[in-house]
Amino acid sequence: MVHFLSRIRSFSLSRQELALVVVTAIWGGTFLLVHIAMQHSGPMFFVGLRFVVAGLIGCVVFRRSLRGMTWADVGAGAAIGVMIFFGYGLQTFGLQTISSSTSAFLTALYVPLVPLMQWVVFRKRPGIMTFVGVALAFVGLIILAGPDAWRVGLGAGEIATLVSTLPIAGEVILISLFAGKVNLGRVTVVQLLVCGVLGFSAMPVVGETIPSFSWVWLAAAIGMGAASCVIQATMNWAQKSVSPSRATIIYAGEPVWGGIIGRLAGDRLPGLAVAGAALIVISVAISELKLAPRRRAVGETGNAGAIRDEPAAPALTSG
Repeated sequence: MVHFLSRIRSFSLSRQELALVVVTAIWGGTFLLVHIAMQHSGPMFFVGLRFVVAGLIGCVVFRRSLRGMTWADVGAGAAIGVMIFFGYGLQTFGLQTISSSTSAFLTALYVPLVPLMQWVVFRKRPGIMTFVGVALAFVGLIILAGPDAWRVGLGAGEIATLVSTLPIAGEVILISLFAGKVNLGRVTVVQLLVCGVLGFSAMPVVGETIPSFSWVWLAAAIGMGAASCVIQATMNWAQKSVSPSRATIIYAGEPVWGGIIGRLAGDRLPGLAVAGAALIVISVAISELKLAPRRRAVGETGNAGAIRDEPAAPALTSG
């Protein structure tokens, strides 16, 4: 019983973690909105408008903090902003041709990448469960894509979404790296504006023009701009005290929210694809579990040779 209660305590959520749960639910809902907006706008224009709007909202919210802007704030914000641009840019490109539910589950593959990238960058070797999670995620991807995809080849939308997981994982790591070292408001504004400017700058590079006016992309960009400001500011604040590994457990709920909202809107994944999506969700949770050895000690009561289990830590603890 003591062991069971200690395990529950290890999964209790702090105020910062609860905030991440809320923004994860908001994030999950954005996939459908972007998918709809892509029927009326190009991806780079929409990313540019969405994040410029988010940056301008941030300027209003954090206007007092901006007066003390430092080069450290600019550098950190720019680095995170570049990651956001490539992550959301590729993801938005993919949503032109794939459903919001599929995009949400494919994007979830960034979660196992976080500890692997930490290994490469910070020489922090991940545990065995991380490798198990990566293997399960790969199997889930194969099932989600279906046999025809691997015979013919993944489509451009799926490939772009898979590639987007790398900069998204990089964003999570950079936020934790800079958290507590720079000003929250300034970094949030810089990263949002950098992403928005890069989105507009990429339009001529990819041959994209300004779309015809539509209330759909305008309303979506304004609404998601506000959501992006809230999401990024909350991530910057919460990850001052929440580790990248712990945060990724919470972010693993994003495809679930995306899948639920997509299904309510009419997305109908085949049964086999649902199984693959479920395996991806399971993999991202497993990748963050750690196996702790159980310590055995001589019992103080009973037979002299009796041995009882006394765990040094919960058998399964979150990262």
